[in-house]
Amino acid sequence: MSVACGVAVANIYFPQAISPLIADGLGVGRASAALVTTCSQLGYAAGIFLLVPLGDRLRHRRLITTLLLLTAGGLVVAGTATALPLLAVASALIGLTTVVPQILIPMAAGLAAPERRGEVTGTLLSGLIGGILLARTFSGVLGEWLGWRAPYLIAAAVVLALSAAMAAFLPPTTPSTDERYPALVAASLRLVCTEPMLRRSCRYQVLAFAAFSAAWTALALHVTGPRYHLGTPAVGVLALVGAGSMLVTPRAGRAADRLGPDAVNLRSLAGLSAAAGVLLLGSVGGAVGLAGLGAGMLALDVAMQSGQVANQARIFALRPEARARLNTAYMTCAFLGGSAGSWLGVRAYSAFGWNGVCGVVAVLGAVALGASAAAQPAAGALGPRRRTS
Repeated sequence: MSVACGVAVANIYFPQAISPLIADGLGVGRASAALVTTCSQLGYAAGIFLLVPLGDRLRHRRLITTLLLLTAGGLVVAGTATALPLLAVASALIGLTTVVPQILIPMAAGLAAPERRGEVTGTLLSGLIGGILLARTFSGVLGEWLGWRAPYLIAAAVVLALSAAMAAFLPPTTPSTDERYPALVAASLRLVCTEPMLRRSCRYQVLAFAAFSAAWTALALHVTGPRYHLGTPAVGVLALVGAGSMLVTPRAGRAADRLGPDAVNLRSLAGLSAAAGVLLLGSVGGAVGLAGLGAGMLALDVAMQSGQVANQARIFALRPEARARLNTAYMTCAFLGGSAGSWLGVRAYSAFGWNGVCGVVAVLGAVALGASAAAQPAAGALGPRRRTS
């Protein structure tokens, strides 16, 4: 399941590294080509809202296999697109159907014992993080060698193989509800209104993921621009550095089980704010600047993903029979934040350069950290405590 999460989610992120190649190949501006990433994230948010609730209604094996086949078809369309509008539409459709991780994660949480739910969630999220970060390496290197279309077409073949593996090996499950589809979708909205802990998790992740997306979307423009004059493989190398965060998320899950999600959130958001300062070194250029970009992006990845583990551990403990719908509400909000962050990152970079992007990350991190600090219990927020949910 962890590998499936990584392979599926990679389709949302690998365009970030090859947006300069897309711009050159289709004869459009780099800022326009970067909108492909925004379209895929908007599609992903729509897919989470419209399709993930079906994880409570349908058998997982059939649902996941069907979505993977549709994703493979969208990747083929994107890889053969001859104009930016068609690529943008195909990217939105890929995002719409590649929501498999958000179905698998609550499924796995339901199969796990309560005292290991955070650890299991962290394990699947480590695969998810691997897909997010290694996707940029995959597309950056492959795009430089074979052109921007190659990552899309090869990803289509990999997703087809994954669909066959899921059909063969995914454990059978029983739907937790027989509600009709409109009621399932409406339930996600109701949960946001009635569950304050869900709203808290959504608030943290909207801000953290917006900061994450702003930095990663602008990074490709920065390292291939006049300051560094590097190719898209450089983005992939920086992503490999960030892949170290894969080792942290299982530990974050165990910490959420032991200390509670609030303590993990506070620490992760403090790390997010600190990452903005480290990323400022990226304006220096040369080896020092690249080292600052690597360290800052690693800190940003660790902070965002650790916070996600805590947030999902919190929401999955609320209503066991509605985990897919809880995850729908949470991840829809998160990717709306990510889409806004991608847009803000491109605009900030176009207007103010890399320092402007760091300013966006700093402001978002400060707001999130303030909200987390205000929500901490009056005593023992950072000390050991047991979850009572």
